[in-house]
Amino acid sequence: MPITTARACANIALVKYWGKRPGPLNLPAAGSLSLTLAALVTTTQVAFDPALAADELVLDGRPGRPGELARTTELLDLVRAEARLAARARVVSRNEFPTASGLASSASGFAALALAAADAAGLALSPRALSILARRGSGSAARSVFGGFVRMHAGLHAGHGDDAFAEPLGSPLTDRVRMVIAIVGGGAPKAHGSRSAMTHTAETSPLYRAWIELVPRDLAAAEAALAAGDLEQLGAIAEANALAMHASAIAARPAVIYWQPATLTALAEVRALRAAGRAAWATIDAGPHVKVLTTEADAPAVAGVGDVLISAAGGPAAVVERGRGA
Repeated sequence: MPITTARACANIALVKYWGKRPGPLNLPAAGSLSLTLAALVTTTQVAFDPALAADELVLDGRPGRPGELARTTELLDLVRAEARLAARARVVSRNEFPTASGLASSASGFAALALAAADAAGLALSPRALSILARRGSGSAARSVFGGFVRMHAGLHAGHGDDAFAEPLGSPLTDRVRMVIAIVGGGAPKAHGSRSAMTHTAETSPLYRAWIELVPRDLAAAEAALAAGDLEQLGAIAEANALAMHASAIAARPAVIYWQPATLTALAEVRALRAAGRAAWATIDAGPHVKVLTTEADAPAVAGVGDVLISAAGGPAAVVERGRGA
């Protein structure tokens, strides 16, 4: 019985992906650009066992909920089909940060699952193929296969999705940047899951089309800033892009609102820090938490006091252990 344990880091999008194209391939409606974070780690073990009647999932020490198990099985089925393997799998996964609260646990979770499952099944996937596989579980997981700054391509062909993948972007900023993560609401699970909220926004928000048209322009500007090592320009794009994404969600009917009062307070504090000369630009994913793009030198001042994490850029997903069970 082959057993593989893999680790992957969550990523925070600086140019957001918010919306999917129709179909079963989990294709994003637009591209995205992210930073993988060393402080947000998921460790996942996969063991294929012919004695199992069905897949099993243990997440953060508890049995997986039906929806979580269903998404896990969907990805495992893709691996089984590629490897011509019939055995069910036992999956044990743990996040070293709050789960399903807006800190991209699905990104690191499905990247780690894709790598561990493929390895345990005997598949030797290229990084691009692994990114495509992880995308089927979670769109943002395609980016967590890689470390540092990562560009996700939306792809042009809806029929197969082989051109919707992520790739790393080298930048002189990679070693300089830090992300300060302000945990809002104690890390409690969010009320609106990202998948359903994306669909609802696309179907009902009068601002959604403008959002989709904005993303390619922001991507081009962000990539230019990365190549030039221009953190101020990158930060300005990231903050504006995040606010535009949330504007489209807030304009949905009924509105999708992830922010809490503390979210607005943190946004105001970030602007005050920037006015005082600190490197500080905010971004917010599908949750209440505020993440602040900054430098190693300014990170302590940005963190201040409270429930925060400070993270450097993280590395790519990796196998940490292989073995065989009884």
